[in-house]
Amino acid sequence: MAPGRTTKRRRLSPPADEVNDASQTSKSSSLNKFYSTAAEWDLEQDYERRPRKLDKKDKERTRLPIKTAEGLQNIEEPEPEESDSFLGTDDDEGDDAQDDMDEDEEQPAEEEKPRIPMKLQILQAKEELAKLASLINEDPEEHLGSFKTMSEMVDNGAHVVIKKLALASQAAIFKDVIPGYRIRPLSDGDMSAKLSKEVRKLQNYEQSLLSHYKHYVQKLTELTKPSKGSKDEIDPSLKSIAINCACTMLLSVPHFNFRGELLKILVNRLARRQIDADFVKCRETIEEVFARDEDGVVSLEAVRLLSKMMKAKEFRINESALDTFLHLRLLSEFSHKASRDRVDREPEEDTFRGKKLKQKKEFRTKRERKVEKERKAVEKDMKQADALVSHEERDKNQAETLKLVFGVYFRILKLRVPTLMGPVLEGLAKYAHLINQDFFGDLLEALKDLIGHADRAELEDDDTEDEDAESATTSRDAQREALLCTVTAFALLQGQDASKAAATLHLDLSFFIKHLYRALYSLSTNPDVEFNPNKSLRLPDPDEHSETQQFKSRNKVNFQTPTVLLLRCLQSTLLSRAQGIPPPVRVGSFTKRLLTTSLQVPEKSAIATLALVNQVAKHHANRISPLWHSEERKGDGVFNPYATEIEATNVFAGTVWEGELLRLHYCPQVRDAAVDVEKMISSRK
Repeated sequence: MAPGRTTKRRRLSPPADEVNDASQTSKSSSLNKFYSTAAEWDLEQDYERRPRKLDKKDKERTRLPIKTAEGLQNIEEPEPEESDSFLGTDDDEGDDAQDDMDEDEEQPAEEEKPRIPMKLQILQAKEELAKLASLINEDPEEHLGSFKTMSEMVDNGAHVVIKKLALASQAAIFKDVIPGYRIRPLSDGDMSAKLSKEVRKLQNYEQSLLSHYKHYVQKLTELTKPSKGSKDEIDPSLKSIAINCACTMLLSVPHFNFRGELLKILVNRLARRQIDADFVKCRETIEEVFARDEDGVVSLEAVRLLSKMMKAKEFRINESALDTFLHLRLLSEFSHKASRDRVDREPEEDTFRGKKLKQKKEFRTKRERKVEKERKAVEKDMKQADALVSHEERDKNQAETLKLVFGVYFRILKLRVPTLMGPVLEGLAKYAHLINQDFFGDLLEALKDLIGHADRAELEDDDTEDEDAESATTSRDAQREALLCTVTAFALLQGQDASKAAATLHLDLSFFIKHLYRALYSLSTNPDVEFNPNKSLRLPDPDEHSETQQFKSRNKVNFQTPTVLLLRCLQSTLLSRAQGIPPPVRVGSFTKRLLTTSLQVPEKSAIATLALVNQVAKHHANRISPLWHSEERKGDGVFNPYATEIEATNVFAGTVWEGELLRLHYCPQVRDAAVDVEKMISSRK
């Protein structure tokens, strides 16, 4: 039987008004329930219990929000699971692959950090250093930690410029902060002693400052050490800044701690033969230290380090390093500061036309005048006591320094180092009046040997037909060394009562006088008789390196031209009273040969030579007048101008014919000087 046909029933919706009423009723009932439980809410606890989101990037949402009973919500898409069947890997390998992908995504994020330009870094470093310096200058005791920040900038600086700025800034700040006294390191007993709060605070500040300064000096020493390998190589500009900072600190605070370390930096740089800006800076700094030193302590330390360095290097040093000894203030101190040109005296009281201005007297009672008188007496005694102690200490330091200097000079004379003979002889000529008389005999013998060596070197150069530039330079140096030896020999007898000791020591200087007489002709034909490296008009050598030529004119200290040295020797020979009155033969022979050489030398040397002859004529006119007036001759024979011995010249058998040529000289000053000599002979006859 076929099933009956069923009819589909339709669901009828209620009217809209009923639906609205029902919805409003349900909403109002739910709101009443919601607000009725508001007192039991614990919002902070609910927020705390909510799960936190990890550092995961929010994925892009592709689904629209749906409406639920709780409101609008977003349903996230389920993460697709990777199929392992196709790759043939297990779950662990899939996780590793995912981790690798995450790492690959994170790496470019780290590399993409913004890089600060180097100019901006340098500008920021300048601002930071200026800020730290201002804080330290405002209150050093409270901001000493800023020195540590600066030292870290030197140690960990990103660029060489920042390191150089930090080094220079520390030097400038230390100059202002360092006190005017030496800080004594504390011992265990000092640390445990009972002190007041203010004293303890000052003590801690001094020790902290000393610690930071020690670290700074150690850093300078580390930067100035010569690099031994490519890994330890230091930037040359940074090394130059470190040397300049060491020179600045030594000149600014020579009294403070770690002075010896700063001196070692300079002495180690002078140990090298290469001359550059750093070498010149160190040399000039040591010379200035010698000139400023009053008590002799710093000079003694510097000379001790220099002598030790020279011995270790076996005197293979640059000659300008030895010239620094010429700036020492050895046993030449007195109440007023003076030089060869002027004396700087203490400022006098206010005067008007040579009379002291009257000052209004201040009224004081009898008791006040008595107290003032006693105070002045005490101050006078204290001043005398301090002066006595400082004078004794200074003499002791200078005597020790002098022994070290002469020890270096005598060792070089013994070894005969050719490049250092000039500075050694100049130093001996300057300090000859300070040498002990017991060493006179040995020193004169050494000077005689040096003159003999110089003569042999000059004869070898004369015998060589093709004389190159180097041998010519050696010949000129040999002549200069011979002149310096002669100057030193005469200077030994002209200081500290040495003239009185000449008779007791039986010192004979006839060897030096004979050599000087023989050397007059060769010196007159020397083209460098007026050469001075500081005032030379000679063009620079194109084959010489530019750096060497740049600093060559500065490596001469107390340099004197051969003409000046020759005139000093002649004045000691003919006019000095240390050797007594010279015999007529010696005076006549030197006068005749000097007039002959004045025809060959340049005009300035000719004027100086004729001025010396004029002085000789003033003192010995009666002895040399037969050279101008033949009727007064007392001897017979022929004049020998080429004789090597003074007595063999037979000088009074000749005449001074050079005067007629000197009257026709192209220089008017030379012509006038020749006329003055003849007038002096005629007036003194």
